Amino acid sequence: MPLVKTWQLTAGAAVAGLALSVAAVAAAGPWDSGQRKAERDAAASWGRTGGADHGGAAGAGAGSLPQAAPSAPGVLGAVGPGEPRGQAAAAGPADALAARLGPLLADPALGTVRTASVVDAATGQVLYESGAREPMTPASTVKIATAAAVLAALGPEHRIRTTVVPGATPGQVVLVGGGDPSLTAKKKSPAGSGGSLVALAADAAQALKAAGTDTVTLGYDDSLYTGPVRHPIGVNPNIAPVTALAADEGRPDDSTSGPVDRVDDPAKAAARAFATLLSERGIKVTAEPVRAKAAAGAQPLAVTQSTPVAGLVERMLTNSDNDIAEALARQTALASGQPASFEGAERAVTARLAGLGIDTAGSRFADGSGLNRADKVSAGLLTGLLAKAADPRHPELRPVLTGLPVAGFTGTLRARNAGSSPAAGLVRAKTGTLTGVNSLSGTVVDSTGRLLAFAFLTAGSPGPEGAEKGLDKLAAAVAAAP
Repeated sequence: MPLVKTWQLTAGAAVAGLALSVAAVAAAGPWDSGQRKAERDAAASWGRTGGADHGGAAGAGAGSLPQAAPSAPGVLGAVGPGEPRGQAAAAGPADALAARLGPLLADPALGTVRTASVVDAATGQVLYESGAREPMTPASTVKIATAAAVLAALGPEHRIRTTVVPGATPGQVVLVGGGDPSLTAKKKSPAGSGGSLVALAADAAQALKAAGTDTVTLGYDDSLYTGPVRHPIGVNPNIAPVTALAADEGRPDDSTSGPVDRVDDPAKAAARAFATLLSERGIKVTAEPVRAKAAAGAQPLAVTQSTPVAGLVERMLTNSDNDIAEALARQTALASGQPASFEGAERAVTARLAGLGIDTAGSRFADGSGLNRADKVSAGLLTGLLAKAADPRHPELRPVLTGLPVAGFTGTLRARNAGSSPAAGLVRAKTGTLTGVNSLSGTVVDSTGRLLAFAFLTAGSPGPEGAEKGLDKLAAAVAAAP
């Protein structure tokens, strides 16, 4: 599926709720050049088997799996291929949408501050807003901004390299991190194609043997990133130390998403894993790996490349992966000539969004993941980004939309708006949750065929469960908009 026809393809994916959702059993992987194989093969299977598990609610058993959504009505006529932007179906009465959303937005479970924005993605027409320009702590919905920025900076097909180069001393090789968050030491990648220490070790061993070398010392270079490696929240199971070299996100177990305690030094752990892989392939590593600076311009002995940026964006959004988010923010910084640090990434993301024509006044992108409460964005900024990603003039931004979890089926929305909800299989949205902060932003094709972008940001909620239910009702109301 090409990366053109952005908003039409997105609408089609959303409307074919059952086909998309059933196909999404592969959404955890493999991730192929920014397009889920499940979406590429949409409608290949119509069995009602539900969606893939991307780390749903804790303790959810097999009995709690969502039921397949009813097939969505055929609405592609309004947003079909070849229809000029701005000539989609006529907007329904804004007051009707306001009548639906106003009372739901007043739900005390949403907290003391609530803002909202709903726009027609094809025309940019504002259909509903309340405090839409007020900067709020967005939690993980800031990942929408991270995604748009890195795609604008690097494009969807860019891959991040991890290399092995000759060291400064005889018999030394250096493992050089490029910031690939998909790098894995597992023999079978948990997320499909991507950076592989196993393949890298095999290629490096072959090159070394061809040169008559079977014994080396190993250095590792993680100097690409600068500044603190710890996120400002400190040691936390939701994120590893942010380093340019890490395998499996510093996870010491077989998990691929969700909170888990991480290793203290992901770069050293990756180097140790690489040393073991070299040894298994006939190259003896004579000492413990040590930090070493790769020589400028050193020619690689072996290279492995990440999942394309589009695939990384999709995986980040679907699973709300904080490690990928921080890596992509730093890749944006590097592509923008900024230091690969939290501060450099903030400047770079802000500049890239402004370059897309997004008004960033009052916004702050203190991190890429949304774990930092200093992040500030408005509901209007988020819907503006989603509409920009649906614009056929920006096909490079399409993964912002295709990576959004599907209500009732995938990722962080798997258990939300599920079953008989009218939003099941139709709403695609990024969730955001911090203590007292809850947000939801995404897209839906309404009953008249319009692709709508929405964002709801709240603060001061008494608890996440009630706030999430309130947000889900708002999203379902947008889906049912006349």
